This record gives sequence, C-alpha cells and structure tokens, in this order.
Amino acid sequence: MRLDRIIQSLLPHDEKFFVLFDNLARTAVEAAETLRTLPSLSKTDRQPVVDKINELEHKGDSITHDIFTQLNSSFVTPFDREDIHRLASMLDDVIDYIDGSSNRFHLYKIKKNSADIQRLTDIIYQSAIEIQRGIALLSDFRRIDDLNKILHKINQYENDADAIFNQSIAELFENEENAIELIKTKEVLVSLETATDKCEDVANVLESIMIKQA
Repeated sequence: MRLDRIIQSLLPHDEKFFVLFDNLARTAVEAAETLRTLPSLSKTDRQPVVDKINELEHKGDSITHDIFTQLNSSFVTPFDREDIHRLASMLDDVIDYIDGSSNRFHLYKIKKNSADIQRLTDIIYQSAIEIQRGIALLSDFRRIDDLNKILHKINQYENDADAIFNQSIAELFENEENAIELIKTKEVLVSLETATDKCEDVANVLESIMIKQA
C-alpha cells in the first residue's frame, strides 16, 4: 500500500458516505424490483407502479445531492473524491434509466407479458442486488475476492442483457408489421438495455476503487 493510502487509512473518515451510498443502492434495488412488476400488469393497472418508481427516482436524486454536499464539506474521505462523485452519479443514472423505462412502457402502452422485456427487467433487478452487495463492501476492502465475484456477476448480467436485446430487436424487425409498434417497443428495449449498461458502469467504478485501495 502506498504511503498516501496508509496515511488516509489512519485518518478519521466520515461514515455518512457509507450510509448514503447504502441508501442510494437500496433505492435502486427498490426501483428495479418495482419495475419488474410492470410487464405483467394490464395497461389500466400501471399508473401506481410508474408513480412509485418516479418517487424513488426523486428520492435517489435527493440522496445523490446529499452525497455531493457531504463531499464538498468533508476534508477527509474514505476513498478518492473523484470516485465518490463518479459512483454517486452512476448509481443515480441506474435509477434514472429505470424511471425512464417505466415511463416509456406506460406511455407507449406496450403489450403485457412481453417475455424479453420481462427478462431485461429481471436482469436489472439482479444487477441492482449485486450492486447493493458491492456497496456494502466499500467499508471493508479486505474482502476483495467477494467484491470480484460480485463484479463478475454484474458483468455477466450485462452480457446476458446484450444477447437478449440483440435477439429481441432482430425478432421485432422480422415479425412486427406495425411500424409505430415497432418503434415504441424498440425504444423501451433500448432504455432497459441501457439501464443494464449503467449497472456495469457502477461495477467499473467499484473495481477502480478496489484497485486503488489494494
């Protein structure tokens, strides 16, 4: 460990960062869990779910703002300030894309029980669970092996999402004759796949933090 890391580890840290990141990760999980209920709902039953996700998106924004405020007022941080900012921003992006996907699904009146959309929402939820587990390890960098397993899972989930997305788009262009329905469904699929990309972005930041602390 470099001298600056040793010095940093000996200095007192503000534990509020860990609490705030945990709250933000939990919000992402709750939003993802709520999102995965949408594909099975009828068009008339979706509004309360969309409203709940929107509320969680606002909650995520508020927590992210609190992290930035804490960052600006803290002299010593548990890890690099730039990484704190990036991690908060990337986590907020995950929730933003969950909210955006939810809104599109509802406003575009996508048909219920779309198997590929359901599979993508399940992957987003599974990725969010792993992100929460990874965030919980931020205060204990001795568990590098555990964090590596988490990062590998998130990466695999993103790869699975890519495969589902590509196959779904191909089938959509082959089978959907209504151009408007094609465009609407494609927009939702793109938004969901992007949410999985954002989950992988969070994993990349966690990996960067882990390498710096090793």
